[in-house]
Amino acid sequence: MKIEKKSWPEMFDRIAKGEKTFDVRLADFDCKAGDVLVFREWNPDSKRYTGRSTEKRIKYVMKTKEAKFWTESDVKRYGFLVMGLE
Repeated sequence: MKIEKKSWPEMFDRIAKGEKTFDVRLADFDCKAGDVLVFREWNPDSKRYTGRSTEKRIKYVMKTKEAKFWTESDVKRYGFLVMGLE
């Protein structure tokens, strides 16, 4: 399965170059090892996609509720996904 996600420019560049080999997202969607994440670069200032994208296959998925990046209610509702990327 292919799953599209927004990626801000700094993180997009690191993922595209292969420097960032994991991704942490709010667990408000399903995914599994073997699925493909399609990262679409998003400009937060213009609130538009830049037109650049890159694809990475998910190696593993770990779901947790221990990190504190999002609101407490969203964490309680969804937890987190930590995805290793190839």
